[in-house]
Amino acid sequence: MKNVLVTGGAGFIGANFIRFLLAAEPTVHVYNLDALTYAGRRENLLDLPSEERHTFIQEDIINGSRMMEIMREHNIDTVVHFAAESHVDRSILGPRQFVETNVVGTLNLLEAARSLWIHDGRVNEPVRFHHVSTDEVFGTLESGDPAFTEETPYDPSSPYSASKASSDHLVRAYIRTYGLPCTITNCSNNYGPYQFPEKLIPLMILNAIAGKPLPVYGDGRQVRDWLYVADHCEAIWTVLQRGKP
Repeated sequence: MKNVLVTGGAGFIGANFIRFLLAAEPTVHVYNLDALTYAGRRENLLDLPSEERHTFIQEDIINGSRMMEIMREHNIDTVVHFAAESHVDRSILGPRQFVETNVVGTLNLLEAARSLWIHDGRVNEPVRFHHVSTDEVFGTLESGDPAFTEETPYDPSSPYSASKASSDHLVRAYIRTYGLPCTITNCSNNYGPYQFPEKLIPLMILNAIAGKPLPVYGDGRQVRDWLYVADHCEAIWTVLQRGKP
């Protein structure tokens, strides 16, 4: 990895990943692309390690022509794709934005990578497109069900998870149809620094501090799996280093 494009790098997981990568890889330059919507904040990027190896680009992955220009201009050899609409409740209220960002946006990035790496004959070089997905594409588990694995059939149950499942299928299609070297990870709920306060753990903490009610979802018996964001970042870095497309 020399020139890494991180999409959604001003968001919660993306900002943590950039911090991890700049510390772990002393020769990498990170190009951080973020549209700075409600969940992306430049404050998440204060005091980065080796700031001179970080370039911020404010742009939306919906803009396909700009994705092509950015990939070429900076000679990108690695894409780590975090940028997504990710809040289930928001997807129920307005699903169109989730399809546009999560499906069309991912398509634009795949097309830019295909143009730069396949058309230009660079597929045999060490290039990689890593797509960050979610375990919600597998649906929900009943009490006593075995845990999801990569072999679990897809069964999304919200517009959000359906849009992420769609983007996963596009990535796999680009692997099989064009030979684009891609990997996918499906993570569970993350928690940790810089998380947007609409998410469950920071919401509960802030409500408790302010003496506000703590919302109970469903009948209160639902179970969630949690992953600390720094562990997730290390896992993605390991996949970039050793994962097979």
